[in-house]
Amino acid sequence: MKSFKAMYLDEKNGQLNFGLKTINLDDLSQGDILIKVAYSSLNYKDMLAVQPKGGVIRSYPMIPGIDLAGTVVSSESDDFTLGQEVLVTGYELGMSHTGGFSEYARVPKEWVMPLPEGVSLKDVMVYGTAGLTAILSILALEKAGLSENKEARLLVTGASGGVGSIALALLKARGYQNVTALIRKDYQEDMVRALGADRVIRPEAIFIKEKPLLLKEQYDFILDTVGGDVVGHLIPQLAYGGAISLCGNAAGISLNTTVLPFILRGISLLGIDSVQISQEKRLEAWKELAKHREVLAILKTDQIDLEVIPSVLDKLKKGQHLGRTLVAITEN
Repeated sequence: MKSFKAMYLDEKNGQLNFGLKTINLDDLSQGDILIKVAYSSLNYKDMLAVQPKGGVIRSYPMIPGIDLAGTVVSSESDDFTLGQEVLVTGYELGMSHTGGFSEYARVPKEWVMPLPEGVSLKDVMVYGTAGLTAILSILALEKAGLSENKEARLLVTGASGGVGSIALALLKARGYQNVTALIRKDYQEDMVRALGADRVIRPEAIFIKEKPLLLKEQYDFILDTVGGDVVGHLIPQLAYGGAISLCGNAAGISLNTTVLPFILRGISLLGIDSVQISQEKRLEAWKELAKHREVLAILKTDQIDLEVIPSVLDKLKKGQHLGRTLVAITEN
């Protein structure tokens, strides 16, 4: 191909410019595998990437997009063949290495994963990094004891967002019967109810007092997607032997708590990373996602083209985005 389209992020005189541009292979980062991209998806991290001082991209120009799925069109590795369907998430994709908002992407072979059996290129990008993070959170909580009790009191924060909505649907698909969704706005309730929430609460239900130490045991397990003060107020409400997984920072990066819930109730704090985990763990997680393909049909998913990305990321920034947004890039 002589040229192709990509969403290009550049900086000039201290101002970021993000828009559709025609580029060629020389504009892509180096790698062993060239992929014709079929789909990408939008994540909170993609929104941060296009913000000044967003902390995701530090050198320009860059093609954002931390997810992609497509077909191998050139390979310098015996591990992948021409025409093979693959996906890439995490690592430095869309950060320091040109990413998924492009008709073509070139990446190191170590980043590439064969498409899991039972799902399509579109399916894996409906899930995307959000789905990967959601299932990693669930697997961590199950390892911490959740799997032993299908009626455990569960709470999902940020339940109308990408990670939260997928986590909510997956938890119900895995048979958990007592799942509470934490949302901020009334218009979000219908969506989380449709995904299976047994109970819906607002922030005022958890912000019980300014500096809680130990409070009534409200939840056995918490899947948090937002961080900040939300976590600080939820930790004292965890039941004895409970656990909380952390994967997001939309509500802030600070954590104000005490050691008391940890030493008096024996609770666990589980950090979730979907960027640098091993390919072995990724494969395990994607196999679990593939088991629940029925979830894809009930997720709130919008599909857009490349040039619409900036307007949707702006909605995400303003807290007006619901569910998942799939980016259709090329026909494979």
